[in-house]
Amino acid sequence: MLCCIGCGHNSVAYYMPVNNDETLINPQGQTLQTRFKLPAGYTRTPDGGFANYLRYLLLKKHGADVHYYDGSTKYKNVHAAVLAMDIGDKNLQQCADAVMRLRAEYLYAARQYDDIHFRFTNGFDARYDKWKEGYRIQVKGNHVAWVQTASPSADYKSFRQYLDVVFSYAGTLSLSKELRPVAIQDIQPGDVFIKGGSPGHAVMVVDVAVNVLGQKIFMIAQSYMPAQDIEVLINPSDKQLSPWYVADTALVSVATPEWDFTIYDLKRFE
Repeated sequence: MLCCIGCGHNSVAYYMPVNNDETLINPQGQTLQTRFKLPAGYTRTPDGGFANYLRYLLLKKHGADVHYYDGSTKYKNVHAAVLAMDIGDKNLQQCADAVMRLRAEYLYAARQYDDIHFRFTNGFDARYDKWKEGYRIQVKGNHVAWVQTASPSADYKSFRQYLDVVFSYAGTLSLSKELRPVAIQDIQPGDVFIKGGSPGHAVMVVDVAVNVLGQKIFMIAQSYMPAQDIEVLINPSDKQLSPWYVADTALVSVATPEWDFTIYDLKRFE
């Protein structure tokens, strides 16, 4: 069915189901791609690279709760699914950290080690290729330096230790400076809605689909404060389309359950 949101010149047309919000959910699906169906008239944008990685992320069982790093349950239910990915036992993997985690995990799995790097808030470039050579990051006040204190290693345990250091000294402010703006009509999996600052917030676009008219919808995932499981967010403004959101220049606001962005907050990794 072709439906319309809004009125006058700001109206937005797109295909969507007319049943309840469970229509787009396959409870037996174990990945983003198999758990969440598409509204009528839509197909997913082309696979490949980061998009393929995100779409095949494993999910916890349908109906699973979101847990904080200390094991307690998040009381606010704003998720459609929970990623089956550890969060550690420290209050580190928050919003921007989850974005960096997903990006780094993809690059690590692809063995693109030289592309894994994030800047600390003070501008220090924390490069994983340096870390895997045995160098470690020494922080004294605002002075940061590399010191070789370990044997070279690219094993996963060491990689996670690297990420914990990044999470400790990077955040939305530093990450927003690393990303480049992208137009909402060009949205693709791996893009990030981000508002740098204190407080700030960031969510990652994990899937995108397009209809026969060229209009796009997208799905987003986040962590939050305190550190918690990465969750695929519901769309609080449209239960029938949820967890998909409409990407359109006429809809300037992108209202997520715990933060309001605008389409101008959309950015992309270089």
